[in-house]
Amino acid sequence: MTAVLQTHDIHSFYGKSHILHGVTIEVREGEIVTMLGRNGAGKTTTVRSLVGLTPPRSGSIEIFGHDTTHWPTHRVTRLGVGYVPEGRKIFGNLSVLENLKVPRGRPGPWTLRRVFELFPRLEERRFQLGRQLSGGEQEMLAIARPLLLNPHLMLLDEPSQGLAPLIVREVIQVVRRMREDGLSVLLIEQNAPLSLAIADRAYVLDDGRLVYSGAAADLAKDIELVNKLAGAGKRAAVAKQPSAVSRASRTTRTGQPE
Repeated sequence: MTAVLQTHDIHSFYGKSHILHGVTIEVREGEIVTMLGRNGAGKTTTVRSLVGLTPPRSGSIEIFGHDTTHWPTHRVTRLGVGYVPEGRKIFGNLSVLENLKVPRGRPGPWTLRRVFELFPRLEERRFQLGRQLSGGEQEMLAIARPLLLNPHLMLLDEPSQGLAPLIVREVIQVVRRMREDGLSVLLIEQNAPLSLAIADRAYVLDDGRLVYSGAAADLAKDIELVNKLAGAGKRAAVAKQPSAVSRASRTTRTGQPE
């Protein structure tokens, strides 16, 4: 499959703080790739680097064959990249309908009618203000908005954060639907079991370094390792050799303690 997103050895900083240390990932056409890791592991910094909000100081990013390493965010999105940020970031003083009209829609299969078919609760509440929605409804709105740009690649940062289990399952089903409709998806998550259940491949970040890269199904079989990742274990714990499966698919860890 063709790669729609590739990074090579990116290093990103917040001021003097070195957050990402040589992160190299790939998302291929029509697949869901999940990136797991504890709080502070660098997941959000990774996706912010991809969309130009925190550009890497070294390394490279390529999206749809274009070197976007130092592109501004609006230029990245025009390539066909949808971005759902952590914390939803909807406009609380605008109605649901007004929120959905904020991005300038692009021609394609995702129309307002189709978005309301996918999220019927948004249609029911289309005249309510964003701040009047529940957390789950706000997340639906945050996902629906970039879909109207008819992207080919979706980047979702912690879409299940703070949601009730029933709503989380609904969100995950929406992500699966995206793949069925031909979108490529990078899913940033802490909910390891649910994200591994729908992903094709997985990466795990810890302290800004990749400590796992491989098939999501293989990682899901390694319950001990999944529990350590979901429980925000230390890097040394993650980097241990818990099974033949994870040994075979773990990335090379440059400079990591053995």
